[in-house]
Amino acid sequence: MSQDIRIKKGLTIKLKGKAEETISATPRSGIFAIQPKDFHGITPKMAVKVNAEVSVGDVLFYSKSNEQIKFTSPVSGTVTEIKRGAKRKILAIVIKSNAKDEFKNFGKAAVKSLSKEQVLSKILESGCWGFVNQRPYDVIANPTDEAKAIFISSFDTAPLSPNYAFALKDQKAAFQAGVDALSKLTAGKVYLSVNESTSFFNKVENAEILNITGKHPAGNVGVQISKVDPINQGEKVWTVNAQDVAIIGNLFLTGEYRANRVLALAGSEVNAPQYYQVTLGQGLDSLLKGKINTENTRIISGNVLTGSKAASIEDFLGFYDNIISVIPEGNVHRMLGWFPFVGGKIHSASRTSFSWLSPNKEYVLNTNLNGEERALVVTGEMEKVMPLDIFPMQLLKAIIANDIEKMENLGIYEVAPEDFALIDYTSSSKIEAQQIIREGLDLMINEVG
Repeated sequence: MSQDIRIKKGLTIKLKGKAEETISATPRSGIFAIQPKDFHGITPKMAVKVNAEVSVGDVLFYSKSNEQIKFTSPVSGTVTEIKRGAKRKILAIVIKSNAKDEFKNFGKAAVKSLSKEQVLSKILESGCWGFVNQRPYDVIANPTDEAKAIFISSFDTAPLSPNYAFALKDQKAAFQAGVDALSKLTAGKVYLSVNESTSFFNKVENAEILNITGKHPAGNVGVQISKVDPINQGEKVWTVNAQDVAIIGNLFLTGEYRANRVLALAGSEVNAPQYYQVTLGQGLDSLLKGKINTENTRIISGNVLTGSKAASIEDFLGFYDNIISVIPEGNVHRMLGWFPFVGGKIHSASRTSFSWLSPNKEYVLNTNLNGEERALVVTGEMEKVMPLDIFPMQLLKAIIANDIEKMENLGIYEVAPEDFALIDYTSSSKIEAQQIIREGLDLMINEVG
């Protein structure tokens, strides 16, 4: 049996430059890097030194607070540098890759014949545990915890988001094996959210199918959890991205850690938006060189609402990236910028521009804030794009005031920064709502645990 759920609140933003459904290979990158900043709350404890030879699956570093959680090399090669920042904080482990990968063998296994402990051990040893996220707090899950449920979203509703059904069309067996493995880790259910009746996701076994329709953020697991199995204090729910489920599945099918995925290169500043086969941590230059307009553009690791700015084309692909978005930099002045009807190219969540008359129009938007930070005003605009059953403005105020009791009462355990991305986009206060939520979650981790 499947459940049908419609998300009524939200906002769909259509941008020019969606990836065409064609997959190409990328040239092998000469250098790769695993960056601890991708793993929020993890303090790395190094397992290798400079000049160490590593194979795919060899441990690079552990979590200092829980050495069961390991992070392994995505390629074979030589560790050439351990980049450090202030107070010797580890920023990146850089690997010069060999021409051909050699894989550490973790052993093939039929998932259905394994116990929970055996499945958990193999995932931890391979470094795949980094793909398992936890709600509340939006951090890597603690493997000693009991998850009441596991959620997988097979679709993304963010602007320019990749089509996972297309990206995984050749990984059906791996995806099924990954779902089988995850089902061993919880006494509850594995929920798989879908929004296409024709995709192979509807036929996946060992998962309860959720038919989700509606505007963004309908594809966010936090929204899906709130509608199906809300989180109460003391409870844990785990989440895994659809492409990462296939990586876990391949671990059991092949006995190898294959840190590959299909990535969408999209945005108005991409010459020919499409999909590419990539390896986690590869240099962006191997992917982007000659494919984008490099003049006055911003490269975003992730989607335009929740991604982070890449330092340059010499940066590295993030551990969780399924999309690289390239849009115009917002350093230009718009004539009569205060007047919303000028030019006909302005997208608005309200009716202060004519965009509501063209719901299917694709826009070329830049990074301009179109305003400056100002006081929070009760306008109701936050509530219009927030499908979670919370009071978003009041929660943000409670976090700013460090009022833990109010934060708990207002639903801090139910949210993650991505759930507030549309508030960053639509709020006339121009506040960094996602950053405030992240700070609030960190405060709860330190004070409540």
